Amino acid sequence: MTKSKSFASKANNFLDILGGKITTAVGTMWAAIAFSLLALVSLPAALSSGNSVVIVSWVAQTFLQLVLLPIIMVGQAVQARKTEKRDNETHQAVMEAHKETQQILRELHQRQSGQ
Repeated sequence: MTKSKSFASKANNFLDILGGKITTAVGTMWAAIAFSLLALVSLPAALSSGNSVVIVSWVAQTFLQLVLLPIIMVGQAVQARKTEKRDNETHQAVMEAHKETQQILRELHQRQSGQ
């Protein structure tokens, strides 16, 4: 049983690493550009069919799915960085306010002790 747990654990670790690398690679504007070029290969065939269902299908199933996924991932990464920066700034401001409050309390305590 330990061997299967160990194997499962190693397999899951490998898959986590692989998934992270794929996510990092796909979540770039370079991937969006590459996918756009790949999608454009089939555009002439869709347009020459003259069938509106084929054209709408190309837009929805080929272009949007291939191109929007990496763009959304890039947008999420940008938003995450902005949120992290804002959170760090808020934390720093709260810590400064806490230090000031502690200093004021020390001074009040010293005044009360001195009376």
